[in-house]
Amino acid sequence: MNEVLQDTVREMMAKATIVLVSPKFAENIGSAARIAANMGINQLILVCREIPDREKMLRLATAKAAHLIDNLEHHQELGCALAPFGWVLGTSARQGKQRTTVNSPRQLMAEILPQLKNNRVALLFGPEDRGLANEELRFCNQITTIPTMDFSSLNLAQAVAILSHELHYSVLDTVSRNAFPKAAPRQGDKQELESLFAHVEEALQAIGFFKNGDDDYWMKSIRQFLGRIGLKSKEIKIIRGVCQQLLWRDGQRPQERP
Repeated sequence: MNEVLQDTVREMMAKATIVLVSPKFAENIGSAARIAANMGINQLILVCREIPDREKMLRLATAKAAHLIDNLEHHQELGCALAPFGWVLGTSARQGKQRTTVNSPRQLMAEILPQLKNNRVALLFGPEDRGLANEELRFCNQITTIPTMDFSSLNLAQAVAILSHELHYSVLDTVSRNAFPKAAPRQGDKQELESLFAHVEEALQAIGFFKNGDDDYWMKSIRQFLGRIGLKSKEIKIIRGVCQQLLWRDGQRPQERP
């Protein structure tokens, strides 16, 4: 691959970030950093109470990925960590009534690639013992499950490796064939979306939409729908304006724009 194409791959992969929620072992963080660096991902974010032992992380990261450990970003709240991202892909091995139908990483990459031009993309992973909880998955635009046979549990670093490779391969293939998908517009970031969801919930409560304590059910569906289609900042403001008007008519708030 020539230098121009390599630079294009690097530029696209630089829009992706690995976000680890409450990882149990410092060594897994180091391994995840090494994998990320191999695939051209240059940022690692930890969401946990305290930063794990640096030497243990560095031991598995090796010198090639030491810069990711030295420059890792640390947050205690997932919402704060994801605030600047326009698109979030979460990973989950668990299925159930609270989980939506999900696709494999390879199937979803065609939807991720258009986001990389104008949006920061987070690949989100949960702790080794339980994965991402429902309240953490609510931040995701998409959720993926890595296909396995009878035993669905994967080591954290293995999961990071699979998703990072699938993204890198998709970018590399697209660049090599000069088959770039139409770029998605800049999406509203997670901070804007969370404010929108709070506004929508308040408006729906005011007009009596929720019945018999089914707030969580409907808000989960609304989050999934709006998160999946993607909303630009201007569109978010329009929806919040509608919510504001509903609240004003109901007497819950003074008339003002969000």
